[in-house]
Order: sequence, then C-alpha cells, then structure tokens
Amino acid sequence: MIRKIWLSLAAAALVANVATAQDSNTAQADFLGLGGSESGRATMTEGAGGVLFEIEVSGLPPRKWVALHIHETGACDPTSSHESAGGHFNPDEKEHGFLAANGPHAGDMPNQYVGDDGVMRAQVFNGMVTLKEGDRSIRGRAIVVHAGFDDYRTGPAGGAGDRLACAVIQ
Repeated sequence: MIRKIWLSLAAAALVANVATAQDSNTAQADFLGLGGSESGRATMTEGAGGVLFEIEVSGLPPRKWVALHIHETGACDPTSSHESAGGHFNPDEKEHGFLAANGPHAGDMPNQYVGDDGVMRAQVFNGMVTLKEGDRSIRGRAIVVHAGFDDYRTGPAGGAGDRLACAVIQ
C-alpha cells in the first residue's frame, strides 16, 4: 500500500515537472488597440537559440509595412497611446536597428506587412531573447506594433511612429 502511494506521488510529481517545463517554454500576449479593446494575440515558443513569435493583430491600417518591437516595460495603457511600454528592450545597450554599426537592440524585430483586411499575421524568430529567467528574458515585457515601418538604423525606434497596439508577455 505504501509503495502504491509512493509511486502515485512520484508519477504526479513527474507530470507536474513536465507541465512546468512545457509552460516555461511558451508564453502568450493579448494585444490592446488604442481604444483599449483586444485586437489580437501573440504566442511565443522557446526554441533552440531563441523565441518564435506567432502573431495576429487586427484593426491596423491596411496595405502597409509596420514596425514590430519588444519594449522594456510590461505595461500597455491605451490612454497614454501605449507610451507606458517604455523604450525598446535593450539589455546590451546597443544602437537601434539591424543596419546600425553597433546594433541591434534585442527588442528589434523585422517589419511586418498588414494585409488588405487590416490584419497583420506574422511568424518571427528572435535569437536575441529568451522566455527563461535572466537578462534576456522577455516575460513581463511588451510587444508593440507601430504605425509606420522601421528604417533599421535611426535611433531610438527607426522612425516607426505612433504605437497602435501593445501586448504584455505573460
């Protein structure tokens, strides 16, 4: 009887550890538009050497390229036009942009295209961040979609313009 109880407890602990390991490899973020309503979702999965982002955001200006960045602060207040998200996530204190001599920020990501329907659908891999604890962790930070495209070299945000949607990474 004691052996059965011990085996049951051991199995439960193993299942709990596997579930925790899987949960630590994934994250989710729900986007808020400027009006404060939900406008999309991002799912992040830790992979070998970085994080895969799968993102869908609606209510954006159609047929244009927009900037996508990870910001340092996990606060998305639409009443401040999402300025509450702070600047770009930049643990290495690099210059902004993929084309900058001393860049990019860890939070810099490629521009994304918004379709005719006003929806941005993206799959992006960022090898400079992690979901695990540490200096490069993006848990508790924000993902921001900007109104314009990033020129990949001008500080502090590549001339990307206003912040249209924001999501806190959980």
